[in-house]
Amino acid sequence: MFLILIAIGWIYVALMMAVAEAASPVGSVLGAVITFVFYGVGPVALLLYILGTPMRKKLRKQREAEELAAWQAAQQAQPSAAPASDAPDAGGQAAANAVAPVRKEP
Repeated sequence: MFLILIAIGWIYVALMMAVAEAASPVGSVLGAVITFVFYGVGPVALLLYILGTPMRKKLRKQREAEELAAWQAAQQAQPSAAPASDAPDAGGQAAANAVAPVRKEP
């Protein structure tokens, strides 16, 4: 909450700087827009992005944990006909393209 108050205050000061730039006899509206963007919006956006990183990381980990839990629940719900094995030839069948290895003669 405190960070939002600081951001609002910073934007307000930058807006007043831009209004002063536009109202000045030697100022311009383009200068006012540039002042507002580079002194107000840019720094506040960067600050909020940097300080919001822990919250984004926490939300991402929570979402990944929910997806993992849903995947595990789906895996447990599926009936398995044969026991799963990590061995590549667990089925006991020959490979589809059985080609004898060829090597050079010495």
